[in-house]
Amino acid sequence: MSFQPNPGDEVVINDIVYTIGQHPAAPGLAYAQAGRQGIVYQLIPRRGSIHGAKALKVFFPKFRIPAMVYQSEHMEPYSELPGLQVCKREVLTPERNGALIGEHPDLLYAVLMPWVQGLTWFDVISDQKQLTAEESLKLARALAGTGSAMEQRGLAHCDMSAPNVMIPFFSEVQNSALTSAVELVDVEQMYSSKMDRPDALLAGSPGYAAHRTVHSGLWSSYADRFAGAVIIAEMLCWSDPVIVEKAWGESYFDQHEMQTSSERYFAMSSSLEQRWGSKLSDLFIRAWESHDLSSCPTFGEWYIALAATNTQQADAHMAALAEAEADMAASSEADELAVQANEEASKDVKQDAVAGNTLSAKQAKDQEAVVNRLFLQARALEDEDKPAAALEVYRSLYHFIPDNSAMQTEVDAAIKELDAKMNAKNESAEPVPIPFYRSRKFMISSAVLIVLLAGGVPTVKILADQSEVKQQEAARLAEAKAIKDAADAKIKQEEAEKQKAAEAAKLEAEEKKKLAEKKKQEEASKALKAKYDKQAKYEAYLAKQEQQKKESARKALQSKYEQQAKYEAYLAWKKENDAKIAKQKAAAEAQRKQQLAQKEALKKKRAQNVVTLIASYNKAYNAQKGRKTSNALAYARDFKNLYNTDASYFKGVGKVAARMSAINKFLGNSKYSLPDL
Repeated sequence: MSFQPNPGDEVVINDIVYTIGQHPAAPGLAYAQAGRQGIVYQLIPRRGSIHGAKALKVFFPKFRIPAMVYQSEHMEPYSELPGLQVCKREVLTPERNGALIGEHPDLLYAVLMPWVQGLTWFDVISDQKQLTAEESLKLARALAGTGSAMEQRGLAHCDMSAPNVMIPFFSEVQNSALTSAVELVDVEQMYSSKMDRPDALLAGSPGYAAHRTVHSGLWSSYADRFAGAVIIAEMLCWSDPVIVEKAWGESYFDQHEMQTSSERYFAMSSSLEQRWGSKLSDLFIRAWESHDLSSCPTFGEWYIALAATNTQQADAHMAALAEAEADMAASSEADELAVQANEEASKDVKQDAVAGNTLSAKQAKDQEAVVNRLFLQARALEDEDKPAAALEVYRSLYHFIPDNSAMQTEVDAAIKELDAKMNAKNESAEPVPIPFYRSRKFMISSAVLIVLLAGGVPTVKILADQSEVKQQEAARLAEAKAIKDAADAKIKQEEAEKQKAAEAAKLEAEEKKKLAEKKKQEEASKALKAKYDKQAKYEAYLAKQEQQKKESARKALQSKYEQQAKYEAYLAWKKENDAKIAKQKAAAEAQRKQQLAQKEALKKKRAQNVVTLIASYNKAYNAQKGRKTSNALAYARDFKNLYNTDASYFKGVGKVAARMSAINKFLGNSKYSLPDL
């Protein structure tokens, strides 16, 4: 008979009575967990508590190996190690448990061991149960400590994976003080130099098996290093919501991603470095990039690195993420306003660009006209032999000509030529000292004297003879002197007037020069200001264009992030919905099975009751025939009581109703003879 117990069924193993536990999530079904090698049932001692619960592992036929007895005897000493309490095992053998095995052949070489309360790491990942940083560090240290203790004794689990790692830390039932935060189960494949190699080797579990060794089977002292590194990394990162969301499903990694440069690998290594430091990240990278299991870090290396780690860096990283999320939420409204302002600004930029282009074209046309007019004016002044004025016009024109143009070259040459010409003229115009005998004053005086002398030759002769002539001569001399003085005065006046006119001309020239310089400076200032204004406006236009590009890029990036967030939210919803539907289907299936079981039990019970009723009637009939009326009445009452428990059903079964009618008559009159039915 196969072993398919129901909750509450009793099993006697080694003279101890156990009760089959009821599954907490499926009332009416036995508490059982299926694995790759068999099914584990929870057994509760009838005279004990839940803390003394045992696990009965019933193996599938392929794994019912007689050597399990020898293996369990060698495993028992390891039960003292933290995380290996399931190594304390009892194997059901034909010699000690023959009767039970005879009744249930499936129990041959089944193993009885301590029941570990709590979740599996598989449950934590599947339910996406996010941990705190303190919980992550505690679990990782516990697993590293267990693995290190096993390595020191030359042991390896050989199938380390999420379903085989129990977490008593999350149990609702208080565990023993000796229970580790992490416990390993399914230890039948355990490696030890003292144990024989199993006939059937496992190649590791998906999501934890190194792809370079997955086809060769795992049974060596290095077998746990890669899988252990992945689980420790999962435990450390399971307080990071980003990693929890990226999980593939029943494990963080998909088996096809193992030891490849995938997105999940980079996300996990980055999370380890940011939250726990580079030492732990380097250990994980070393394991991931290893070419064989012996190249992976030992559990001792993990334990040393974890012992020197605290949660401060992880807490600081989480605080920074929370602050960034708060800033993002606070800026979302501002982003919307910025988008609206962007749209308005883009319209203004377009209008300004059109107006700017029109204004630039008009300014260019006006500037060309000014250049041509000034150039022709300078040429005209140069033709009129007015080099100074032409030079000033050329210099004014120079500021309006584009750099490196043909016009600039020509104007530059004209300026240099006029400068040279002006410098030469100034040098030739410097005053030269005039000899005294060639001065105008000396020449006039000499002319007057000659005139006087020429007229005085005959007069001298006359003076000698006549005195009147002397008087006349004196008068003439006085007149000549007066004429000379008048001439001198006139010459002085003319020189003064000329000097005054020269000074006035000089002052006028200087004033004109100052006015020209001032005008030139004003024009240069206006031109420079116009140039700066034009440059500033152009730079403002470029700044607006650049800002618009940045805003457009930010908007596109924001849209991309929002689409990604919506897609991830959809995936999360789909995953949750699928899990919900699966749970509903499982619950419905469990309910259906329970109803079928109840119907089957009711059917079985009714059939048994029918047999009991017939037996009770026959006993009453035989007692009446044997003149034992009191016994007959007792059997009749038993019949009636049992019949009334399900009268509607018994009424339609065979002659049960007729028997009931006869029983009622007999109970009403003991002298009534029961018919032989």
